[in-house]
Order: sequence, then C-alpha cells, then structure tokens
Amino acid sequence: MKFQDFNAMQVRIARPTDQFDKVIQFYEHGLGLQRVAEFTGHAGYTGVVYGLPHLSYQLEFTSHEEGSPCPAPTADNLIVFYIPNGEELKSVAKRLNQIGHREVEPENVYWKEKGITIEDPDGWRVVLMNTEGI
Repeated sequence: MKFQDFNAMQVRIARPTDQFDKVIQFYEHGLGLQRVAEFTGHAGYTGVVYGLPHLSYQLEFTSHEEGSPCPAPTADNLIVFYIPNGEELKSVAKRLNQIGHREVEPENVYWKEKGITIEDPDGWRVVLMNTEGI
C-alpha cells in the first residue's frame, strides 16, 4: 500500500475488550470473519486477529489479564463493511440477530439509507452497507 510518505505491507486495527468471548462470537460466528491468528500469554495479553480475504487489512481484539481501561465508544465509532449483494447482507444481519445483536439507529442518518447498523458486545458499531463502497 502506497501512502504519501511511505509504503506499508499491512494495516491492522487493534482494540482491547473485557468481553473477549462475546466479541469472538460476534465477529467470527456472527459476521463470519476469518480468524488468521491468535495468541496467549504475550505480556499478559490474549488476542485474536481477523483478516479480510485478499486484502492487507486486519482487525485485532485483545484481552489483558488485568482488564481493559477502555472507555465506552460513541455511537459514531464505526467499522463499515460494504456488501454489494443484498441477500448476503440480509444473511449476515439475520445471523447476528439470532445471536442477540439487533439493528440500532445510527448516529449519522447516512448509514441508514442503504445500511444496517448493529452494536457489538462492547457497544462499538458495525455498519453493513449495501453498496460497492467508494
């Protein structure tokens, strides 16, 4: 990936959670993301990494043995998945609904036009957007 002043091989977004098992259920079993790595006992951290097929972007969740000092997110902290196939989007939303995660009102009404917003166990929001992206 070429950026203005450097090249990068990979980008990973990482965040801690105190609900590690519930977050795994949401992202792996609910959304259906593929686990590409996991670790335990790394300076007190346990973690799981999810990858998006054919892209150098990853999403990592960690849990520390002493807990997480994380504040609750705002209603506009989002991860957006652009899913052009409407039936696939509905299938993912249904699976999330079946494990207890229902649609919520987005902070920004733009996301409601062609998307479904769902909160993960920590209150972070995921938007399933029915477009091809930008």
